[in-house]
Amino acid sequence: MAYTVKERFLRYVQIDTQSDPNSNTYPTTEKQKDLSKVLVNELLEMGIDDAHMDEFGYVYGTLPSNSSKSKIPVVCFCSHVDTAPDCSGTDVKPLVHTNYSGGVIDLPLNKEASIKPEDFPHLKKQIGNDIITTSGDTLLGADDKAGVAEIMDAVYQLINNPDLKHGDVRILFTPDEEVGQGVDKLDMKKLGADFGYTLDGGAPGSLEDETFSADGAVVEIKGRSAHPGYAKGKMENAMKIGAEIISKLPKYRLCPEVTEKKQGFIHPTGMEGVLEEAKLKFIIRDFTEDGLIANGDELKAIVNEVMKSYPNSKASVEISEQYRNMKPVLDKQPYIVEYAEEAIKRTGLDLIKSSIRGGTDGSRLSYMGLPCPNLFAGMQGIHSVREWVSVQDMEKAVDTIVNLCQVIEEKA
Repeated sequence: MAYTVKERFLRYVQIDTQSDPNSNTYPTTEKQKDLSKVLVNELLEMGIDDAHMDEFGYVYGTLPSNSSKSKIPVVCFCSHVDTAPDCSGTDVKPLVHTNYSGGVIDLPLNKEASIKPEDFPHLKKQIGNDIITTSGDTLLGADDKAGVAEIMDAVYQLINNPDLKHGDVRILFTPDEEVGQGVDKLDMKKLGADFGYTLDGGAPGSLEDETFSADGAVVEIKGRSAHPGYAKGKMENAMKIGAEIISKLPKYRLCPEVTEKKQGFIHPTGMEGVLEEAKLKFIIRDFTEDGLIANGDELKAIVNEVMKSYPNSKASVEISEQYRNMKPVLDKQPYIVEYAEEAIKRTGLDLIKSSIRGGTDGSRLSYMGLPCPNLFAGMQGIHSVREWVSVQDMEKAVDTIVNLCQVIEEKA
C-alpha cells in the first residue's frame, strides 16, 4: 500500500493544538480536542471500531490481533497531539520542498530564518528527499504530529496488508505532553497494554531508553516594603532578592548553556513579583537520583546564602517531582528495547541508541506500569520556526512500527 503519512501530516499540522502551561483546565486548551476528534473519525473509517476520545482529550483505539497465536503481548504506540507553547502554532502553513538538492532552505515569511546544513547536520543526508518546513512565522508541529501521522499510517498499513501478522495493538494519543501533563488523566486500566513505545524522537534509527529525571522548584520570597522616599535601612525588595538568587546560579556548570550528554542542570524558567513578594520557578535535571537531589540541594544552598543579607525577609524552596528516568524500569525487561532494535534493523537503518536530555510521556508511563522507550519520528529543529521533517524519514518510522508489530508476534 502507498504511504499516507505525508498527507496525514500536512492535514494535522494545520490544526492548532498548542497547550498552555498557565491553564488549570484539562486538557489545558480545548483546541487540542479538534485534532483528537479528527483522529477518532479517521480510525473509525479505517475499521478501528472502539476508537473514541474521552472527556480529557485522550484518544484510545485497538487494532485486533490477526495472529493464530494466543499469547502475544499487547503493545501500545503513543504520540501527543499538542504542540509547544514556545512558538506560535496558529495558522501553520507547511511547505513541501520536493527533491531537496542541498544548500540553505529559505522560509518565505521570515527572511531572518533559514534552515542551513551547518545548523542541522541531518539535512546533509536528505539529498533527493522531500522536506516539509514552516513558512517561517510558526513552528511546524512535527513534534509530535509526525509521530501521530506515523502511527495512523502504520495502522492503515497493517489493516490493508493482512499477511503482516501482529497481536493486539493499542493506539494512544495524549494531550498536554509539552506542559508536563501528558498522562495525568490517562486510564491505564482502559489502555490495557503490556508495554509501549512513544514516537517522539529525531533522526531515523534512533532509539532512546533513558531520559532525564526531573524535578520542579518554586522559590517564594517575602520581602519588606517601605515608601521609596524613606526606605533607607528598611526596604528589602523581593524582586531584587530574586534577581540576586538567579545571579548566583553557576555560570560554567549546571546550566543548559554549558552542559551536554549526562550532565544535569538547574534552570530558571519564570520570575514574577512586586516589591514585597516574588516567585521564581526552576526546572532541575539529572540522569541519576543522587545527582537530582544534589542539584536541588545546591539551589537551596544558594537561596539560604543570599537570604543571609536580608534579615527581615523570608524565602521558601519547594521541590516537586515531575518525572523519572525510564532506564531502571526498562532494564528489568530488556526484551522491550531489543524488539525495537530488531525492528529498526529490519527497516534497513543503523541503530542510534542514546539518552534523551528531556522527557517523554514514556518517562511517566514507565513508572505507571507501561514500560515505554522512545522511537524516532524524524523531527528536527523542534519548538522553533526552523522546525522541519523529511517525508522519507516519516515513512521509515511507519516501516519501523510495522516491523516492530511483526517482531513482537514472532517472538511470542
